[in-house]
Amino acid sequence: MRQLRSIANRIAFLVVPVAIIFSSCKEEEPVPLAPTVSISTATLSGTPGSTVTAVVTVDAPGGGKTLTILKNGVADATFPAVALNSEVASTYNFSFAIPSSSPIGTETNFVFTATDDVDQTSEAGLLKVTVSAVPNKPIVEVSGTLTGNINWVNTNIYKLKGFVRIGQDVIPAGATSPVIGTTGTLTIQEGTVIIGERSSKGTLVIQRGSKIIANGTAAKPIVFTSERAVGTREAGDWGGLVICGKGVNNISGTLGAGIGELEGQYAAYHGGTDDADNSGSLQYVRIEYAGVPINPNQEVNSLTMGSVGSGTVLKNVQASFGLDDSFEWFGGAVNAENLIAYRGLDDDWDIDNGYKGKVQFGLSIKDKDLADQSGSNGFEVDNDGTGSGNTPFTSPTFSNITVIGPKANRETAISVQFQSAAQLRRNNKIKIINSFFTGFPNGIFLDNQAAGVVANAEAGTLVLKNNVLAGVDNWGGNGFGSAGTIFAAAPANGANHPTAPRGFRVGAGTGAFSNGIYTLTAVTVSTKAAEDWFDDSNTIVSKWTDVGINANIFDSGITPTFLPTVGSMLLTGADFTGFTGLTSVTYKGAFGTTDWTTGWTNWNPQNTDYSK
Repeated sequence: MRQLRSIANRIAFLVVPVAIIFSSCKEEEPVPLAPTVSISTATLSGTPGSTVTAVVTVDAPGGGKTLTILKNGVADATFPAVALNSEVASTYNFSFAIPSSSPIGTETNFVFTATDDVDQTSEAGLLKVTVSAVPNKPIVEVSGTLTGNINWVNTNIYKLKGFVRIGQDVIPAGATSPVIGTTGTLTIQEGTVIIGERSSKGTLVIQRGSKIIANGTAAKPIVFTSERAVGTREAGDWGGLVICGKGVNNISGTLGAGIGELEGQYAAYHGGTDDADNSGSLQYVRIEYAGVPINPNQEVNSLTMGSVGSGTVLKNVQASFGLDDSFEWFGGAVNAENLIAYRGLDDDWDIDNGYKGKVQFGLSIKDKDLADQSGSNGFEVDNDGTGSGNTPFTSPTFSNITVIGPKANRETAISVQFQSAAQLRRNNKIKIINSFFTGFPNGIFLDNQAAGVVANAEAGTLVLKNNVLAGVDNWGGNGFGSAGTIFAAAPANGANHPTAPRGFRVGAGTGAFSNGIYTLTAVTVSTKAAEDWFDDSNTIVSKWTDVGINANIFDSGITPTFLPTVGSMLLTGADFTGFTGLTSVTYKGAFGTTDWTTGWTNWNPQNTDYSK
């Protein structure tokens, strides 16, 4: 027992000093500092569909650390915990893709917390992300009247507030009519984006005597578009582009008392005696979501041309998703080529008041769901609003135009507001040659409501020559939705197709339009039924599928295939006999073997981020 006690005493004696030494070490070693978190910014903003980034820096003197991220207070599998094992300060590159459907003003909060090896936790770092319509490029707001030399560059985005005018008309003391005042020249660099403010009806007006030089390139087009975010844009988000020239029109007194709806406080005067007037140049330009209502049932067109002279250059212009007409001419003599009217609400080619220029190579495509209450057409042509004999007559020449209506096939349900591929009315004298039409309830309508149109056709001053008009397979007996006589499939022979509207291939006379159906009171043309008269110098095909065009030309949101297929009847047979000032080609319609839309067009502007 004594020996055992001695051994125990020795062990106790040895343990005590060790405990003392251990205790001494704990008291002398300092406690590591808690980790810290810092963020390169406390707030970020971005447009829907864009990605925002921040740098998170973590310092944990206590050794390896873990960074956790909470999105709006909860864990999110998109942002898992991150292991940062270095004992020195280290960084984490955080990025957040803002959903394209996010409403403007939405806030998302992120909390970053670091924990070190000894379970010490940092104070939370907070990052707030706000969804904004403000692009990454600086926005330069423009308003009022601009004169002199104005330059817009592609490192900025320009925002039109209200009616922005280049130059001005003034009414001298004691006078009642305006005269040209101070002028301006607006030069826009290739690749520049211009947006219109919705609330103030942002619109750009080039006044008489002034110019716009907007020369984009195929790689860097100039874009006029909506200010709204990806996924939220709609027709009528802003006004549009209006060009006023000093050309000749047939409006009483020569000077247009305002273009269409642009009267009163919005007046845009046009007209003069110089058909060679030069209002500048538009090349490789897109105009999207224009047509803001100025007054009830009155909207600005995507591109409005009032008495614009032939000295003006107009090439490669796409007007998309406008709330009114895509292109409208009020008098003047400007020539144009490579124009695209894409899914506009009202008419594609609206021509009035003595316009007499030449337009070659044009494409228009309708959307089955987008039509105006006034009735939507491919062409709508008038001498003037009353069908008077005022001169100069509306007498332009359109060649190599492709007009694609909304009706892709018999089963496609379309708005009952669609009317004709070409409604030629009110004493006009248009010439349409070497062109292709399909997909409308009615084909060609010589609307003689105000008289003059049929007489002009008989006199050879209204000319339809060498065109191809095609129907829709099995849509009634004539391909235009009339009462069926021969069907390859249901509905039964003799029945009207159940999907209105329905109409005629070629008609002449007067008609009442109601719920998608024309009730036509027909007249003859040169003693022939209108269809027989048309067939003498043009071609009628019962279905467009036999013409040799690609079915995806009717599809939305994709880049269509525009070139006719091998062996298509459109690739040969063009004839320019008796017509001057046009480029002689072998094909009918807008395309031969070259797609001139490549590079600069946009078939899905709704999902395009213009902020970069």
